[in-house]
Amino acid sequence: MNAIKHINKFLLIVLSLIFVMGCDDNETNLQLSGDTWLKTLVIDDFQGVIDNTNKTVVVGVPVTYDTEAMKITAIEVSEGAEASMKIGDVVNFSFPQTIKVTNGDAFLEYTVTVKRDEAKIISFKLNDSYTGIIDEDNHSIQVRVPTSVNISSLIPTIETTEGAEVIPASGQAVDFTAPVEFTVSYQSAKSTYVVTVVQSDSPIAVYVGLASSIDDLNPEEKEAANWMLKNISNAEYLSFDDVRTGRVDLSGCKVMWWHLHIDGGIDNEAKFDAAAPSAVQAVAKMKEFYENGGSLLLTRFATYYASKLGITNDGKVPNNCWGGTEQAGETTTGPWSFFVTDHQEHALYMGVNIETIDGKPAIYTCDKGYNITNSTAQWHIGTDWGDYADLNTWETKHGAVSLGYGGDGSVVVWEYPSSETSGKVLCIGSGCYDWYSAGVDVSADQYHENVATLSQNAINYLMNASKK
Repeated sequence: MNAIKHINKFLLIVLSLIFVMGCDDNETNLQLSGDTWLKTLVIDDFQGVIDNTNKTVVVGVPVTYDTEAMKITAIEVSEGAEASMKIGDVVNFSFPQTIKVTNGDAFLEYTVTVKRDEAKIISFKLNDSYTGIIDEDNHSIQVRVPTSVNISSLIPTIETTEGAEVIPASGQAVDFTAPVEFTVSYQSAKSTYVVTVVQSDSPIAVYVGLASSIDDLNPEEKEAANWMLKNISNAEYLSFDDVRTGRVDLSGCKVMWWHLHIDGGIDNEAKFDAAAPSAVQAVAKMKEFYENGGSLLLTRFATYYASKLGITNDGKVPNNCWGGTEQAGETTTGPWSFFVTDHQEHALYMGVNIETIDGKPAIYTCDKGYNITNSTAQWHIGTDWGDYADLNTWETKHGAVSLGYGGDGSVVVWEYPSSETSGKVLCIGSGCYDWYSAGVDVSADQYHENVATLSQNAINYLMNASKK
């Protein structure tokens, strides 16, 4: 038996050596010594700008240029290498394409993007304090400043698309007593924006956020904030630090909206505190606003704030929360909705097309193909979780009224009634309530307009509920 064991051990060692030697032979045969750089790329006689660090190529073309059938007019790669595209190839560059450069067994892949000339204003501030709200569709910019500011000599700070020039120039004092035209130019592109300065001391509505300015918000929040400032008269963006320090007179403000997005979601109060410290620090001022008759719209993870403000009966925050990230969102395979059973007549749903799904009234908020984070802050109802045995128990113990539901009966829309002196608080925590779809043009989405309609209804409802 010992002899057999020794023979087996010997055979195992021999086989292992053969395997290792075989691997060495395979590695030796790999041809990895040649360079695989893309050195030159010209498409339809337009020179590409090659970034060898990020393996990208950008080819600039005029604004109206047809990019669907462009010819490779010059391409150069490392000596001994070959490219997957050749001179004379006709390619559709209306979307990014890949060129693979191969040399033996080594290769690199370059992403080629054909970009039309752009001349846009992407950020506009006056005196480094007052941020303009840019309406790209109408090429207009509105800036709100206090009545104490002399608008006959304000200095704009302007950020444009890469390479563009703007007249009047950034940093040059301008008289804004009347609307002013700013012209942006870059090669074949040219745009003119009309900038209007509006003077007011107390906004009637405020979008409040963690960032110091609207330009610094994340894409989800920025989309919502820009919508509000474009569609709600005398609205203004403020940071929680602005509110805490009293930078703006809020005596005439009726409603404040906070839409909080956190990539990856938050699922407990400690994470909320860590993610929104300036909001926690501003609790006293926000509570003062509410108790003096102001109303609040709290959406997504901002729904946690009701507990911070002492508005809830039991001091609890939504008990069933999660969320994805913008860049790794979920692509919907069909329309998304939430149910509004028994609440179709609420002002929040005015003018919204209500569908029947599984025999229950519901509202769609996006169609198939939408890139959504499904960020949800809802209330699970049921004895299996121990908090609330049924809907009536939740409403009684927590002190809110349910207005919308998920498929399993969770509460996704709710409100806290007003008191003798306070306004109302309306909360939307449904994952269906989403403003920004990363990488997707939602202009043709037949349901997404319902998000704006719900928001408009909410703000109107809360303004009417305000006691200010």
